[in-house]
Amino acid sequence: MKVEAKNSPIESALRKVPEITLGFWVIKILATTLGETGGDALSMTLDLGYAVSSIIFFAIFAAAVSAQVAATSYNRFLYWGTIIATTTLGTTVADFADRSLGIGYTGGSALLLALLGLSFFVWRRATGSVAIDQIASRKAEMFYWVTILFSQTLGTALGDWVADTNDFGYERGAMVFSAALAAVAALYLIPKVPRTALFWAAFILTRPLGATLGDLIDKPVDHGGFAIGRFAASAALAGLMLACILLLPEKKTANT
Repeated sequence: MKVEAKNSPIESALRKVPEITLGFWVIKILATTLGETGGDALSMTLDLGYAVSSIIFFAIFAAAVSAQVAATSYNRFLYWGTIIATTTLGTTVADFADRSLGIGYTGGSALLLALLGLSFFVWRRATGSVAIDQIASRKAEMFYWVTILFSQTLGTALGDWVADTNDFGYERGAMVFSAALAAVAALYLIPKVPRTALFWAAFILTRPLGATLGDLIDKPVDHGGFAIGRFAASAALAGLMLACILLLPEKKTANT
């Protein structure tokens, strides 16, 4: 009888991060948009406030990350569920920092940018790399998810800062971040530009794009939105995201 060899810890960890394809970015933008409408649904529509909503979403985030790190192989539903947990938590934490703490969009964005930079610095010092194809241990996985959380939170603050400053608006804000993503994609054609830097730049920029799109969908008409209910919008986005996860081709970073 043939006995299959068990996967090494490195192989198992690598298989838990999806390959970066066009489908990855489509699902990521849907997840960030869902994070905005879902986070606002709890904090604003249900009127739980930013602090209470952040506590609830942090509990969900902690449970999702624990399950993701404990998993021995890649599970697309678990992975993307954890991504959604970071976007909803990022939404309420950013709003809490910007509004409840009274430091404004500029102060909140600066604070979150510093935390994101610190996360990258500590991650690199601890493991030697912040490249996603080098996530070969649970320590690296934890840094990966903490960094993602900070990037999602920063992205929310940046989206609100651009859209709400000088009445720039959500639609034009979405166009700005779309243009920035297109510029990052163009840089990919230059071989000498570090791919890791391009990945994280794109990853961070998808969040304010999702934030402005989410606000465009659910904000009142007199605030520049389409006034679609947050729960209805969240359900529609979740359904579309699920369809993409099931239908779009997806590979894993490790060879199987």
